[in-house]
Amino acid sequence: MSAQAVEPDNRTRRDLPPSMVERVSLILDAFETPGIRHTPEQVSRITHLPRTTVHRILDQLVRLEWLTQTPFGFGLGPRSLGLGGGGRADTELRSVTAPHLHEIQVTTGLVAHLAVLDGAEVRYLDKIGGRFAVKVPSTVGGRVAAHATALGKAILAWLPAERVDDLVAPALSPLTPATIGDLARLHQELHLVRSRRGVAFERGEAHPDIACVAAAIRGPEGPVGAISLVGDLRAPVERVAPLVLQAAQRASQELFPQFRERTDLRQPSPAA
Repeated sequence: MSAQAVEPDNRTRRDLPPSMVERVSLILDAFETPGIRHTPEQVSRITHLPRTTVHRILDQLVRLEWLTQTPFGFGLGPRSLGLGGGGRADTELRSVTAPHLHEIQVTTGLVAHLAVLDGAEVRYLDKIGGRFAVKVPSTVGGRVAAHATALGKAILAWLPAERVDDLVAPALSPLTPATIGDLARLHQELHLVRSRRGVAFERGEAHPDIACVAAAIRGPEGPVGAISLVGDLRAPVERVAPLVLQAAQRASQELFPQFRERTDLRQPSPAA
């Protein structure tokens, strides 16, 4: 009886990766995409490692900034994300916006994004969604032309017109038949974004079957990123626009408590 009781434990021990490096690698491999989050129990199931081992390694990886802990689980941290771009500012932005992305995603069932402007493109920092998420051709760390996305237009709307020209003009090319193709039309669109208090829309401009609504996260030196909700072309993105705007404003207030958003439509001025 005692020998039989010991055997499963011995087999379990023999099946464990023999080195700490292999166990850490297994755990990091569980976070296969930058936007994914797992609880310790999920990591244990994925890796087949004991929960006590998983908890101990997760804590160490968080302390060393390879992983980060959020209210919704563990995710890749600044050191992991730094291997593919980004940095502490992106990590702080992701941390602050995570609860707001989660809330609007659960409320609407649509896919929530966080992105920053990177030259003439937006770079995705986070993506949260249900079953529809796999149909949305965006990836954390991926990029897309700013002028073709609601995320990009939400950010560009709060930049000086000259800055928009410098950034976008060299890259102004259509991705779909619906993409804005000239600067004059883009500036008209950015003026509309400001007139809607910062809400930007997109239908089929970056991808033919996608609709999106976005709003910028703003600080005293300008926009630092944007939040969006995405669905298919039939998605009621106009109806959920207030939720996106509210989420962006809350993130702005948490990041910049002393900052009050300006809604003066004369700044920045649209191109003549």
